Amino acid sequence: MHTAARLAALSLALGAAGIIAPAAAHAQVVIPTAAQSQPVALKGATIHTVTKGTITNGTIVMDRGKIIAIGGADTEVPRGAKVVDVAGKHIYPGLIDAYSTVGISEIGAVDMSNDVNERGDFNPNVRPEVAVNAESRHIGTTRNAGVLVAFATPGGGVISGLSSAISLEGWTWEEMSMKGAAALNVNWPDPNARPRGPFGGPPGGPGGRAGQPAPKTYAEQVEAIRGFFAEARAYRDALKSKQSVRTDSRYAAMIPALNGEIPVVVAAEGVAQINDAITWGKEEGVKLVIRGGRDAIHVAPRLKAEQIPVILTSTMSAPPREDDGYDGAYSSPAALYKAGVKFAIAGDGNALYSYRLPWDAGVAVAFGLPEEEALKAVTINAAEFMGVSDKVGSLEVGKEATLLITTGTPLDMTSNIIQSYIQGREIDMNDIQKQFFKKYMEKINQQKKKIAS
Repeated sequence: MHTAARLAALSLALGAAGIIAPAAAHAQVVIPTAAQSQPVALKGATIHTVTKGTITNGTIVMDRGKIIAIGGADTEVPRGAKVVDVAGKHIYPGLIDAYSTVGISEIGAVDMSNDVNERGDFNPNVRPEVAVNAESRHIGTTRNAGVLVAFATPGGGVISGLSSAISLEGWTWEEMSMKGAAALNVNWPDPNARPRGPFGGPPGGPGGRAGQPAPKTYAEQVEAIRGFFAEARAYRDALKSKQSVRTDSRYAAMIPALNGEIPVVVAAEGVAQINDAITWGKEEGVKLVIRGGRDAIHVAPRLKAEQIPVILTSTMSAPPREDDGYDGAYSSPAALYKAGVKFAIAGDGNALYSYRLPWDAGVAVAFGLPEEEALKAVTINAAEFMGVSDKVGSLEVGKEATLLITTGTPLDMTSNIIQSYIQGREIDMNDIQKQFFKKYMEKINQQKKKIAS
């Protein structure tokens, strides 16, 4: 029996046995929407373009996945368009998570469902988009919170690979892919960390093992990064001069970063880390972005002067040091804004919590960041830093029709996202959390009826 036939027979058997009811099984399936087939006009909402102001009683027209018109109530609507009345609602661009593992990480305790970390220190050729699981349950919960674009980011090692921009809708990774090589990721070593042996302690000491190689010092780790970039640059220059060289996928993946075509995102938290990373980035001549940025405010004058943006992570985290204020992370975005540093806000890279991105930005508003700046931090700023601002990040003619229809700002958890569109597709707003909510509300209702009877 063919696989499809076996699966069909199994489904029928389970349904007949009462293990799954056909209606329940159907309710738990989220089916990707087909590509936009006719123009759609959304009329009557307050449109928050992010880059070109706010339009009251506005109209936005989408066709073939793009925004073709945006303006007031008198905006021309194409003949044959589907007109949707959204009076009293708000329209925002889809939010962007600049640091995510959605689609490449599913269940923490199940290794084979996680495809984030590769073995080895230098893996610049890792491109996570090819490992994206379009069936991931995290995709539904993330996009229903307003996050419609994510940068799938590998981890581990020193150079962990390339971030891939993906739209959170599609049957396959190819359909979801927006930009496969969006940024090169470097994990900067910590100068304050004590050198550790391979078993958690110094070689030959407690927790270590005699005969193991000595751990690298901070200086040696930095020199290894410089050395790898130098080798990649030599490889690039050899190709330019048409020398005969053996193909090396790792060095080839570095070329766009070396040429300044994509940014180098350096994960750095402390003052020394950030300063050393900036110095190194200037020496290498790369387009630098700092990710993490716990102590970025203490380096703010230099970040501003050298126009280096920051992707802030974990704005809802606890203070890392005993003498830090309780609101250190919450107020960091407002402090950077006042200091003139450009920044985006991202989550902590955990796929399970990517849906919290709007509230990562919302808490910054509660602690002093202007709301319009918080919105930029999860839309146009993230798009600009990661090289996709020509496609997403704001509502403009010619950009992808990736947007939200809401009852209020998506940064406030009391607002509801009524409907989302990704590249003009009216997406299914179902997700696993909603399914479980309905399931257990039904349980409560059944118990109430039982008690009443």
